[in-house]
Amino acid sequence: MSVRLNITMDDDVYERLKKEVPSKKLSAFISKAVRAKLHPDAKALDAAYQAASKERWRAGVDEDWKHVDAEDWPK
Repeated sequence: MSVRLNITMDDDVYERLKKEVPSKKLSAFISKAVRAKLHPDAKALDAAYQAASKERWRAGVDEDWKHVDAEDWPK
């Protein structure tokens, strides 16, 4: 679902936005920029971790790293 939103921004930012983003793609651009700045949703993050834990190739990576001792890392 979409929500209509009125916002205020500095003139110079708006001018750059008009030059760089086609008007028909402005809403998508702003949504993507705001989403990138927000912290991930806890449910979405948890779902991503759950899905990643089921990927077979990750078990091999985990095995490779178990021999690395964090105390040996440069600080």
